[in-house]
Amino acid sequence: MASRAGRYSYLLRPLLLGVDLSVLLAATFLISLPPDIRPVLSVYIIASWFITAVGNAFYQVYRFTTLLKLIYLLLRQFILFTVVIFAFYGLIKEISIQLFEIFEYILTCLITISFIKIGIFNLLKKYRIFFGQNKRRVIILGKNAKTQRLKGFFEKNPAYGYELIQTIDLKRKEISLTEIKEFVLNNKIDELYCSIAELKNDQLAELVNFAENNLKTLKFIPDSKNIFTKKIEYQYYGITPIISLRSLPAEKPVNQFLKRFLDFIMALLVIVCILSWLVPIIALFIIAESKGPVFFKQKRNGLDGKEFYCFKFRSMYVNERAHSKLVSKNDIRITTVGRFLRKTSIDELPQFVNVLLGDMSVVGPRPHMVSITHLYAAKVDKFMVRHLVKPGITGLAQVSGYRGEMETENDIKNRVRFDIFYIENWSVLMDLRIIAKTMVKSLEGDSRAY
Repeated sequence: MASRAGRYSYLLRPLLLGVDLSVLLAATFLISLPPDIRPVLSVYIIASWFITAVGNAFYQVYRFTTLLKLIYLLLRQFILFTVVIFAFYGLIKEISIQLFEIFEYILTCLITISFIKIGIFNLLKKYRIFFGQNKRRVIILGKNAKTQRLKGFFEKNPAYGYELIQTIDLKRKEISLTEIKEFVLNNKIDELYCSIAELKNDQLAELVNFAENNLKTLKFIPDSKNIFTKKIEYQYYGITPIISLRSLPAEKPVNQFLKRFLDFIMALLVIVCILSWLVPIIALFIIAESKGPVFFKQKRNGLDGKEFYCFKFRSMYVNERAHSKLVSKNDIRITTVGRFLRKTSIDELPQFVNVLLGDMSVVGPRPHMVSITHLYAAKVDKFMVRHLVKPGITGLAQVSGYRGEMETENDIKNRVRFDIFYIENWSVLMDLRIIAKTMVKSLEGDSRAY
């Protein structure tokens, strides 16, 4: 589970991809090409660079990545890209190959992209050192050779952006997990590094639940390297092995880019092609039936539990309990127009503005009003895990029968289970399926839409 505290923007990697592609395309003018072939080569370069970069994890560079590893990624990427470029000339046989021009192109791209990539890598390090920003506050639980080595790594490498707040000796009897949890919350700790050798199974389970319910990153320092599960991922801080408890698909840079790209395109299409003409029509019906604004906005919890204003078409008479009481079946606050809007889910369409602004995604766990989030966070285990990703206009729970009012405690527990399953197993294909199911339910009319 990755903390977002101190993370640089997820837009940095797509931005780097855009810069790299611009360099690759601009440098093609070093190669002699017929005018009709240049566009073909450009498309080929974009597709091949994207595919090879994803396969080589070229853009998966983290704060603990070493300069040597970065250089290795650059060399590996360009060796493969050189083969890909020669393959193009093999496919277009009518072009005479100028080896000097090709090598000049590859060398120019390698030097330029290396300069940009290493430059930004070092710039981020300087930014963390001199401005004290982009940092993660961490604690180490346990005292042994490995934890001391990790402590030394944090202290000797400030450029990585880890601020070690405290090392806690778990062998001290006066220290309890309750005190540790209070310390984490009171000191706004982002990441906990725990020595597995010094924790019992029940303590591990307690820490896992605490981390997930409070959106903290929990990582383990193994007592041996013979620990393998499907969800565990190894990383190295210097020579210290670190186990990541949860590796989520949506945390991978390429997946973040794909999801945001899909969200942006869909939001733009809906706003331009549907809301541009539908809003005036809906507005006339809403205003004709009752006094009040056309749009209803409400504070809800989004990514990392942060609050944002969620937009909807107003479907109720203006009332004092709109922000505190959930809508129930046959709710007298709902207008006639509002009942139709809610039944067809048209009332949710303004949330595509939230998607465009980046507060929401098209698909994800549905956001709750702030008071409801606080209520369920205290009552339902792992409820806050839903906030590891952006909330959605629709979600897996909604198309699986858990939409609208939660009539029993099992309803909200099942909604959380579906949301966590979605977070742990996300894919573009899953998003497309959920969108398709949502459209079908909107046309048919959902019995739980009221």
